[in-house]
Order: sequence, then structure tokens, then C-alpha cells
Amino acid sequence: MDHLDRLEAQSIYILREAYRSFPNLAMLWSIGKDSTVLLWLTRKAFFSHVPYPLVHIDTAFKVPEMIRYRDEIAVQWDLNLVVGQNKEALAKGETFVNGLDRLSCCKKLKSDALKHTLDGTWARRKWNPYKKVWEDELNGAPYTGVIVGVRADEEGSRSKERVFSARDEKSEWDASTQPPELWNQYKTDFAPGTHVRIHPLLEWTELNIWEYIERENIPIINLYFNQGNGKRYRSLGCFPCTAPVDSVARNPKEIIEELTSGKFKDIAERSGRAQDKDGGGTLEALRKEGYM
Repeated sequence: MDHLDRLEAQSIYILREAYRSFPNLAMLWSIGKDSTVLLWLTRKAFFSHVPYPLVHIDTAFKVPEMIRYRDEIAVQWDLNLVVGQNKEALAKGETFVNGLDRLSCCKKLKSDALKHTLDGTWARRKWNPYKKVWEDELNGAPYTGVIVGVRADEEGSRSKERVFSARDEKSEWDASTQPPELWNQYKTDFAPGTHVRIHPLLEWTELNIWEYIERENIPIINLYFNQGNGKRYRSLGCFPCTAPVDSVARNPKEIIEELTSGKFKDIAERSGRAQDKDGGGTLEALRKEGYM
């Protein structure tokens, strides 16, 4: 068993533990490489079936190809897809492109939308894989456990996470109160009202993700690859705040070469995400309020 096999086995174990422990479980799907790897692992863990809904928060500023890819995979794999959105903020123009600062925009379009989509207080738009139609759900039951594709190596605040990470009734996170996790012994029994995030990819690195994508031939969105213009995305987000990087990598193998011995060997993955540069601790501040 090699390192990727061990990571895969651990992640599958965590997914099954989450499914056993939380009766109303969901998984966040950002459409990026990490959460798509998590989706692939879910299908392996449950024999090509995804037994819980996938939640996507649509800020209305995602790169258009991301939404097309999302809908294509949802149809292809018969996914129970749930989409949440802060429609009020969008209607009022309370966004970065209309003059709001990036941190406030992220709070409204990501943190607030995520919180109210998960707790069911805002309407959810659901793809019905059996009828092949979109349906609106009002007053949906809250998701008490949510699987998220974050990794500890992405940035500082995520390195403070646990695999089973508790949030309070407001979905707020306090890194200092997280339970210890020793020898793969995870706390899955929490007080009523606790919202739990589950992180099966916490010990994976960016390099591990791409090695696994190459090994498994996972169908990743092509924005990660150079399409002939010498640029590609290394991290996906909203287009006003996420810039592509200069790169000629056209496939996972060439991305692996860039990460191990090439131009990105010592450059942080989120270096193209503008909201991470708007002041120290920006992303951690968002995450304390419920962001991924």
C-alpha cells in the first residue's frame, strides 16, 4: 500500500464514519479539484452511489464554465444537487463589483448564503436526478453534518482544523475549542444544536490531490489546464477575485511536474486569490463566521 492508497483508505473511513454518525448529512461541492476528488472518494466509499446531497453556493460570479461543468456532472452521475444563494444581496447590488469591499462581499455571498442554506432558513434550489428537473425547496431540514474538501496545507486557518470540527448554533468556529484527535480516534458525538464540519482531505496536499487525479483519471474541470494561451487556474473562485496563473501545464502529469520541480514548487496555491491579500487573517475571519 503506497501513500495515496493510505490517504484514500483514511478518507473513505472518515466518509463512512460521517454517514454513520450524522442522520442529515450533506457535502459541499465547490466544483474545484479538491471537492471533486472528495466526490470521487464518496462514490468509491458507497459503491458508485452518493448517499447525501451535494451543496453548492452560487455567488453568481463563478467562472461560467464552472456552472456548466457542475450541471453536466450532476446529470452524468445522478447527483442530488442543492444550490444556495444570497438572492437579496445580489438584488440590492451588495457585491464587490458594485463597490463593496471583498471581505464584506464574501461574507454576504458565501458565509451568509452557506449558513442559511445549511440551516434551511433560505430557499434551496434542488436538482431532482430522477425527474431531471430543478425544484425549489422551502423550509428544508437543517444539515447537522457537512463534509468539506479543505486541506491543512492550503492556508493557516485551515491547518487549525480537526477532521470532525464543531461549530456552534450560529455556525461560528472557535479553533481553541476543537477536540483532540489522536491515533485516528475521532469525536463524532456532539451536543444537540452543534453543527459539524467533516474534513476527509485534511491530511492531503495539493500534490497528493493531483497525483490522485492522474492515477484515477478523475474528470476535472478544464480551467485547471492550459488551453493554448499559456494560462490556467490553480485555485478556482469568483472571477473578479481569482486570477489565472502563467503556466503551460495541459494535464495532471505536467501540473505534478510544476509542483515538484517546476515554477510552483515553493509558491502557495492560493497566491492568485485576491481576497486572501486584503489584510492579515482575512480568510480566518471569514471562517470563524461559517465560511469553508
